[in-house]
Amino acid sequence: MSPPSSHMSEASLPLFAADEAQPVPVVGTKARLPSYIKDHRARLRERFMSGGAEALPDYELLELLLFRAIPRQDVKPLARRLLDRFGDFNGVLSASPQRLKEMHGVGDSVVQELKIVEAAAHRLSRAKVIGRRVVSSWNDLLDYCHTTMSHRETELFRVLYLDRKNTLIADETLAEGTVGHVPVYPREVVKRGLEVGASALILVHNHPSGDPTPSRDDIDMTRRIAEAAAALEIQLHDHIVIGKSREVSFRSDGYLK
Repeated sequence: MSPPSSHMSEASLPLFAADEAQPVPVVGTKARLPSYIKDHRARLRERFMSGGAEALPDYELLELLLFRAIPRQDVKPLARRLLDRFGDFNGVLSASPQRLKEMHGVGDSVVQELKIVEAAAHRLSRAKVIGRRVVSSWNDLLDYCHTTMSHRETELFRVLYLDRKNTLIADETLAEGTVGHVPVYPREVVKRGLEVGASALILVHNHPSGDPTPSRDDIDMTRRIAEAAAALEIQLHDHIVIGKSREVSFRSDGYLK
């Protein structure tokens, strides 16, 4: 039997796109989208433009995002797999690039599209609260915190710094931890407050478990920050713990007097 040839023709090479487990066309040919996929995409776009996001379930809205990243493939199966893995639309957008790439059919293009939309959502929600008085934008503030933190897989600690009129002047992420712990240093919290000229602050952190009930460590840490801030005439207004679907306010729930 003759040994296998070391030279293969171009047509026999197994070419695959990074974000789609199917052959790509040979250079010089025109990619053709199957008519049933083309029609489906046209119908989805039309429904979105006429009825908005409310007209589409999560998997179809996710399909719209995947169209650009995977132009020559039916993306509905991938959209459903992503939702099965990460729970809902927000969970997919918030998933880390590493975890997303564990999914079959997800490559750099898909991750990029998802992360662009996530960044846009964060900036939009932040624009609704930065530079505004907290009293008049409290619900927008909670929405912002949920948008940016409720689906995180690790604990994140941030501080919202306010001026004398309780206007939000700075939103600082001071620490990121593990699934169940985040290191926080009261001195750093107060030091940053002095640097930005804050008169008050609101602490915010998330519980990846989904349950926002404060732990003993949360309560002790809040007390230490309140004492450090008070020594420099900075008031601690609240500490908000973000869960999957709800939040706990230290002030409203009696943990902070």
